[in-house]
Amino acid sequence: MNLPNPNTPLYNHPLPKIEQWLQENGCQQNSQELNCWWVEKPTWKAELLLDIDQLTVRYVDAGIDGNDIQRSFKYSLTRQDLEAAIFSGP
Repeated sequence: MNLPNPNTPLYNHPLPKIEQWLQENGCQQNSQELNCWWVEKPTWKAELLLDIDQLTVRYVDAGIDGNDIQRSFKYSLTRQDLEAAIFSGP
């Protein structure tokens, strides 16, 4: 299944397409909480939460003091913009 155009707002993606996009970016779905996803990159790791009106990302131990960094992104942003913001790291 092909994803919609990268310039399409995420709210115009059906849930299976959003899940496909997350998987293509190395995310793994939590089998107990299906709206939670996990991703590990060489220099950072994060939990992604699909909320009702936004996607929340918590970069684990990413702050200067070792605290988590949390960011929220509205689904009105394009998939391309979200991908650049989220997967570039904290």
